[in-house]
Amino acid sequence: MKITNNKSQITNNIKILNVLMFRLGILGLFVVCFLMLVVLSGCAGQQKEKKFEVVKVARGELAAFIPSTGVVTPRNRLEIKPPFAGRIERVLVKEGANVRKGQVLAWISSSDRAALLDAARAKGAAEIEYWEDVYKPAPVIAPINGFIVLSNFEPGQSFTAADPIMVMADKLIVKAQVDETDIGKIKAGQGAMIVLDAYPDQKTEAAVESIEYESQVINNVTIYQVYVLPDAVPAYFRSGMSATVNFAQRSERSVLLLPLKAVRKQNGQSYVFVRDKDDQLQPKRVTTGQDNGSDVGILSGLSEGDEVTVPDAATATALLARPRRGGLFNPFGGRRSR
Repeated sequence: MKITNNKSQITNNIKILNVLMFRLGILGLFVVCFLMLVVLSGCAGQQKEKKFEVVKVARGELAAFIPSTGVVTPRNRLEIKPPFAGRIERVLVKEGANVRKGQVLAWISSSDRAALLDAARAKGAAEIEYWEDVYKPAPVIAPINGFIVLSNFEPGQSFTAADPIMVMADKLIVKAQVDETDIGKIKAGQGAMIVLDAYPDQKTEAAVESIEYESQVINNVTIYQVYVLPDAVPAYFRSGMSATVNFAQRSERSVLLLPLKAVRKQNGQSYVFVRDKDDQLQPKRVTTGQDNGSDVGILSGLSEGDEVTVPDAATATALLARPRRGGLFNPFGGRRSR
């Protein structure tokens, strides 16, 4: 009898436990649903409160340019080679030194003089002094005005007639690579601005000196070499440095300007995004002019002081694709009926 009562009590306890677990499961489900609603509401609130930059159409001056890449290089690079094989006796200039035409850069001995002096050293100082006075060294003369780009030898080193003792240049310029589609907009004497990759905060004014007549094909693109001459070569210029060259185009005064990032291109048309009377973003087609890489001229579609919103790429794409009131928005222009 006692065993039966214990079984009955255990059965009741199991039933009570199952009921409690069921109720706890329902309660847990409600808690999870509640938390999900809170999270979704928060995300919806964040989406609703998403802010975009707003810019105003302003009037100002627009100086456009054509960008290109280039390399600092000597305009005329000259290798100074000796007329005979021999040995370096003295080097009188260092790399980077400015020299004038006719200046002595180094003293050299022919192979015969070098051998004679080496033999005289075994006979004493008097013998060396005699032969150094009788058999004079030959000078290495600067053939042009310029500066020393490279000095290849030190005193005591031997050389052949084919070895350049030094390398000179008259002036450093920038060889810019210009696409054939832009070459028609560049002329000799045209102003330019040089910015070296190594010194991005330093700008050097320059002008176009000449344009090569023969094109080159680089990465399947036809380009022309344009020689750009700095007005004054800065001391930090070095041969081989990479540079950005911006060729100046015509400057326009009192034009409507808008940051280039506020304009979206689609199917050859330009669009901006403005708010309608219901404060909803809508795309608006505009006509643009030239740009300078940061600002673009607005020829029609906006007025001075108009506010333009700058959405992110995903929002802009969605706005350009969605239907508009009064008909579907047609990115090719105009509206088309439903």
